[in-house]
Amino acid sequence: MKLTIATTLLALVATTALAADVVQDAAVAPTFTWSGPYFGIDGGAAWLNGDFSAGGASASEDFNGGIFGGFAGYNFQFDNIVVGIEGNLEYNWNEEDALGADIGTDWAGAVRGRVGYAFDKALIYGAAGWTATRGFVDVPGFDKETETFNGYTVGAGVDFAITNNIFARGEYRYNDFGKKDVLGVDVDLDQNELKFGIGVKF
Repeated sequence: MKLTIATTLLALVATTALAADVVQDAAVAPTFTWSGPYFGIDGGAAWLNGDFSAGGASASEDFNGGIFGGFAGYNFQFDNIVVGIEGNLEYNWNEEDALGADIGTDWAGAVRGRVGYAFDKALIYGAAGWTATRGFVDVPGFDKETETFNGYTVGAGVDFAITNNIFARGEYRYNDFGKKDVLGVDVDLDQNELKFGIGVKF
């Protein structure tokens, strides 16, 4: 009888210890984190506005079209707060016939700081930083003139983790590329973008 009771107590203690280990392991099981490097591709639509002035005259033109590019960055997560830095390079298809010339922008890029709040696999963020684009004016009979415009960019978006390594993105961005003198014409450019993409994190 004593042997039976002792065996039962030993089994009970072993079972309890095993259950405690399982609960402890579950409690410390790693959760999803946004920390680490990532890269991806994105594309969408962009609406560029150009204001032109020369000799007291002024005009405004819209240069709208598609946009496609890539991005890469690094995140640091502290509890639910995520901070990081990101760079991107993209190409605009927005050439228009204006003022007797082909005018538009092609390559653009940016370096931005990001701050966001993570709801597990959903990350809502805001971003701001420096941006630049190459504008061009192609007048028939003359060499193509290009100028690099520099300014600032601000925006917001959502990253959503589909798996632990793959995430989808939706983002709005406003770019103010500043003003430049191109062939004696003051050119002021600003742009709105709406983009969607897919990325890989490590």
